[in-house]
Amino acid sequence: MRISDCVGCKTFPCNDVRHDCYIVPGIEIDPQIISIVLISESAPADLSDDYYAAGDPQFARTTLLAFSDAGVQASSIQELVERGVYFTTAVKCGKTGYGIQKATIKECSKILEQELDLFPNVRAYLLMGDVAIQAVNEISCRAGAGRAIPAGSTYKIRGTEYYFRGARAFPSYLQAGPSFGIEKSKRKMIAEDLSAAMAVIGA
Repeated sequence: MRISDCVGCKTFPCNDVRHDCYIVPGIEIDPQIISIVLISESAPADLSDDYYAAGDPQFARTTLLAFSDAGVQASSIQELVERGVYFTTAVKCGKTGYGIQKATIKECSKILEQELDLFPNVRAYLLMGDVAIQAVNEISCRAGAGRAIPAGSTYKIRGTEYYFRGARAFPSYLQAGPSFGIEKSKRKMIAEDLSAAMAVIGA
């Protein structure tokens, strides 16, 4: 299955993102093998930095470093995919500024919802940053289940068990991109969250 053949945006209604940076993962994947979905913020400003891009993309580089911090050694994103981890973004277009409007997150969460529907065996969701947390809460509320993750600063709500679609949900910090590693305390918490998610699947 190629994910980008199954889901995507057709109308591009959002006005605070870069549509020229739009991307949905185009990898061929067996959805049955995926047990962890990692959701980060938005598409990179340069699509050559996307998780699945060729060469040495920034999203892959910082993510592999984050997994290494968590004691999970991998040489590529594809290796992690083969071990059951799928990587995507909550917003499929690139940012134009620092933040993303709530209306945009809500709109794009509809695409994310369809994307998550493709994976029947997920046991853990890693929500990397506020945008990912908001998007999952939008999906959860539309399903009538209320917020999956409560309001509050991430460092305050971490460490409690949360569930989304019957699987564990881990609110964490953004690991994809140039900001990773700037704050050592956040990098440590990211490693703890990745390690906890891997423990859920026995890895």
